[in-house]
Amino acid sequence: MDYQKLQNGSDIRGVALGDNANLTQQAARDLAAAFAEWLSARGTVKPKIAIGMDSRVTGPSLKQACIGGFTAVGADVVDCGMASTPAMFMTTVTEGFLCDGAVMVTASHLPMNRNGLKFFTRDGGLEKGDIAELIRIAADIDSSGAAKGSVFAADFMSVYAGILVDKIRKATGEERPFEGFKIIVDAGNGAGGFYVDKVLAPLGADTEGSQFLDPDGTFPNHIPNPENKEAMKSIVEAVVNTGADFGIIFDTDVDRAGAVDKGGSVLNKNRLIAAISAILLKEFPGTTIVTDSITSSGLAEFIASRGGVHHRFKRGYKNVINESIRLNESGTDSQLAIETSGHAALKENYFLDDGAYLVTRLLIEMAKLKKQGHTISDLIADMKEPLESEEFRLNIGADDFKAYGNSMIAALEAYAKQQPEFNIAPDNHEGIRVSFDKENGNGWFLVRLSLHDPLIPVNVESDEKGGVRIITEKLYAFLKGYDKLDLAPIESYLK
Repeated sequence: MDYQKLQNGSDIRGVALGDNANLTQQAARDLAAAFAEWLSARGTVKPKIAIGMDSRVTGPSLKQACIGGFTAVGADVVDCGMASTPAMFMTTVTEGFLCDGAVMVTASHLPMNRNGLKFFTRDGGLEKGDIAELIRIAADIDSSGAAKGSVFAADFMSVYAGILVDKIRKATGEERPFEGFKIIVDAGNGAGGFYVDKVLAPLGADTEGSQFLDPDGTFPNHIPNPENKEAMKSIVEAVVNTGADFGIIFDTDVDRAGAVDKGGSVLNKNRLIAAISAILLKEFPGTTIVTDSITSSGLAEFIASRGGVHHRFKRGYKNVINESIRLNESGTDSQLAIETSGHAALKENYFLDDGAYLVTRLLIEMAKLKKQGHTISDLIADMKEPLESEEFRLNIGADDFKAYGNSMIAALEAYAKQQPEFNIAPDNHEGIRVSFDKENGNGWFLVRLSLHDPLIPVNVESDEKGGVRIITEKLYAFLKGYDKLDLAPIESYLK
């Protein structure tokens, strides 16, 4: 099998269920053995590797296959069972475990027939080049041997949850700081249900009304994804119907989160970034907040009004994390790397994108604000939000979609320079972002090439009614010259 087809940037992703499965148990076994050999080649003679899985139906079989691969080449294994992706990284830095590496069996919010592998060392998640090297090793490895390493089962999620509980108690100075609060969780039948019994309950919260906590890899209620409209509608309704002070929603493997404040006020995308930025800027004045490329102009103004610096970078959680790390290494303090998708990594937490840690930070602030008669939403009450916003996803029909897409974007930039009303953003790191004044739509568009798929995502925002249409029409005048671009989503909108 060609394992190169399983690489998805810095992860392994594939079809794990059905006739077309390519992430087979053999593939998982070979890649796991390759990871153990990769660690050994870096000086760890007999590596200790932790493994966990989310609720996907193929998780148990793939986990066992990975364990077989680890032990076949002599690695010792800590089997953490149902776990979150951030917790798997934490096994490498937590006293009593200090694993040399960790693997999480997950495909985040993708459909139930998909699955994948995420790899960690104490330095963080493996990079794209590391995954390519694992695939090269796996292509030639013999993982069929009998076990030479040991397997030890551990309830690491209780240890990890205890770390979060201790942090909240220390920050609030109280043993049960959530006494009198109703805080509910929507785990989407993923791995996030632990947060109710292992974090919120010991801190005194009333969690009645929490939903979809039981792991179920068929995801019968909604997609476990804070970006999904149906999922967010579900947690908003739960907060309103139960009168909760706060609602939390996790993705399948808990590396992303969204939240809902009292009364149903949604905290996701730009609002989530604004909330955690406001908290951090009180503690780290002047710090730089690194985000992905599709954040709103109002967010940039909000961060500046709090004394911070907004650094708009590329889409992709690894991209924003690595850029924040780079800034710190070059002498610029950057406490937060965050995507509008809900991936948030804090400098204080190993730059680990951890939905549970992000929520923990928000809850600490919520407890403090309630004593002053305020809510998290009050922190961001003055953030200007766009009046209109649209996203169009345009499929590319060309064989070499990357060449076609990059050529089109380069031509669009040249075109924009010739249009007096097009104002090209000076800090583009991917694609092209163009803003327009009040006479020409009062907003902006961003056109970029998808990281992995043959499509062009187009984001358009405006601060006035009808502005998105005006801007989209200006962009369409250029795009209609590209016959390999499926313009149906824009044409349908403009009808």
